[in-house]
Amino acid sequence: MDVRKWKVLNSQMVIDNQWCKVRQDEVELPNGKIIDDYFINIRLDVALVLPITSHQEIVFVRQYRHGAGEILLELPAGTFDVRIEDPQDAALRELREETGYIAQTAIPLGVLYDNPVKDSNSIYLFLAQDVKKLTQQQLDITEDIDVSLIPISKVMAKIASKEINVAGTVAAIFMGLNYLNYFQLHNT
Repeated sequence: MDVRKWKVLNSQMVIDNQWCKVRQDEVELPNGKIIDDYFINIRLDVALVLPITSHQEIVFVRQYRHGAGEILLELPAGTFDVRIEDPQDAALRELREETGYIAQTAIPLGVLYDNPVKDSNSIYLFLAQDVKKLTQQQLDITEDIDVSLIPISKVMAKIASKEINVAGTVAAIFMGLNYLNYFQLHNT
């Protein structure tokens, strides 16, 4: 049996403001059934960076996340509009704004769907090496961020203990450290 896409019969925005955009779709499933109230969160894409210092420390941010109701330890990241800003530029901008750390370039690690069941956005993951603290944080009105440097050797234990438990952050750590191991194995 072949997997087939759903057919969109009708689509309308039901919430459309700067903080929340929701679209209601009427869809026909491959089996012919009609669902008239399938809701999609229209979200901006996210640029996320795994920043590593020359001392082999990862630069993390600790901040309150209202949706989870928790203070979480995660990698610098933020939303951007891919029609206006390059994903790598957005990742380096977020690193600078949230932490004061600067990187000249970033290596693309991949593009992941955030929550493809209900959300429209993707997460662009990058690795930045030899980052340096060169400026002060430039936080948005909703941000209250503490910067934490954690040695790479301690990061897996923090994932195992659930101290680091944000999906995009965990994915970027695994993908970035895998990239570095692969790169080192094949260039020595």
